[in-house]
Amino acid sequence: MPNGSLEKYLYSHNYFLDIKQRLSIMIDVACALEYLHHGCALPVIHCDVKPSNVLLDEDMVAHLSDFGISKLLGEYESDLYTKTLSTMGYIAPEYGQDGLVSTKCDVYSYGIMLLETFTRRKPNDFEGDLSLKQWVSNSLPEAIMDVLDANLITPTNNRLQKELDVVASIMEVALDCCAESPEGRTNMKDVVGMLRKIMIQLLT
Repeated sequence: MPNGSLEKYLYSHNYFLDIKQRLSIMIDVACALEYLHHGCALPVIHCDVKPSNVLLDEDMVAHLSDFGISKLLGEYESDLYTKTLSTMGYIAPEYGQDGLVSTKCDVYSYGIMLLETFTRRKPNDFEGDLSLKQWVSNSLPEAIMDVLDANLITPTNNRLQKELDVVASIMEVALDCCAESPEGRTNMKDVVGMLRKIMIQLLT
């Protein structure tokens, strides 16, 4: 892909994505996951959703790549067991502890990546009891400025409060995606709907 990966854009000093571009990329990824989980004859679990697996084409449209460890659910299965482990920091608790994978594992990884995309902090940057999820959760809604990627904040921006409200809404969606229990997580259809509404809010 001509524009490389989301990881390159987040962590390289030569590249920059504004709030609209980041949200647009994350909507593309959410649509891809919605298709895999709900649009295929049998649900596909990607199992390794992370910024280096999100590739950007010449129009900055995001594509989900690397299906090396993905799993296909059988007709009457909602989850399955595996010994293949994905990338630390993005793994849902039930996948990491019990090897149990379902579409909800992708939702969890997506939620972590959504947090990472707007904070520019990797999930393994944290030590002890603090996690990326906990750090963001503690800051909502009053201290969103403390966790937002500093590159997104320009003091002269007259839309700053609106953008902070938008990012706070995005963070709420992300935290819903990475709830501890699989039952507590939003499905990708709803994620797509919520993020599209937030995009409309950002553009008006």
